[in-house]
Amino acid sequence: MDIKVLGPLSVEACGQSIVPSAGKPRQILALLSVYANQMLPVPTLMEEIWGTQMPRSALTTLQTYILQLRRRLATAYGPQAPQASKDVLATRYGGYVLEAQPGAVDIHEYDRLVAAGREALDAGDDVQASLLLREALAVWRGPALVDVKVGPVLEIELARLEESRLGVLERRIEADLRLGRHAEVLTELTELTARHPLHEGLHAQCMAALYRAGRPWQALEVYQGLRARLVEDLGLEPSPRLQKLQQAVLASDPALDLDLDGHWRRPVLDLFAA
Repeated sequence: MDIKVLGPLSVEACGQSIVPSAGKPRQILALLSVYANQMLPVPTLMEEIWGTQMPRSALTTLQTYILQLRRRLATAYGPQAPQASKDVLATRYGGYVLEAQPGAVDIHEYDRLVAAGREALDAGDDVQASLLLREALAVWRGPALVDVKVGPVLEIELARLEESRLGVLERRIEADLRLGRHAEVLTELTELTARHPLHEGLHAQCMAALYRAGRPWQALEVYQGLRARLVEDLGLEPSPRLQKLQQAVLASDPALDLDLDGHWRRPVLDLFAA
């Protein structure tokens, strides 16, 4: 099995796709794939498909979708493995589970690389952290399940994955900033702050990168742009840490400079924590 959900849905058995074209069976396969190796209760699967408006035939219809998926698995594995479809898409008490081998699911590989990258970052190994977090982000092939109509269960999971992706991206940029790669990340940060206009962490990184690149006036413009949007959209001022970062830029605070070995001391906003 080869299962990919960080992008268009792709599920292959013996090199053959088992992804159905019909919407609801495709949705069931997507949910089972996201939670591969975990038992999903029947009510959860039905909620994903029908929400709170479940028809009387919901259970029977769900069982039909499972049967359709098993038929596709059986075709992929061939007659030499007659039990494979039920072993891979297994029935458990109260639900179903899609069994996958280690390394077969892209979410699992992404999570493994993220954990290793965070460990390296916490240990101060910024080079390794940047490398591992880049590898984690490279696992993504586009928005998760971009070609699947999602229901309430998948919608929550996709929001979690996208938040995770943004957090990993922020940590990878932090590692690069600590390595003195401010010039290399400026274009990326300019795009990210435009795409996430209320994200203080990314704006702080952009300000620090601009300051280190010898463009403090632009760092202040980034702050003023964020402040204007926060006040207009939410009626809020920037956080105290970001306000202190602005003051640090105005005062050319040495805390914004690199260490003698070329590394940042701490994450940008942590420099100005209370």
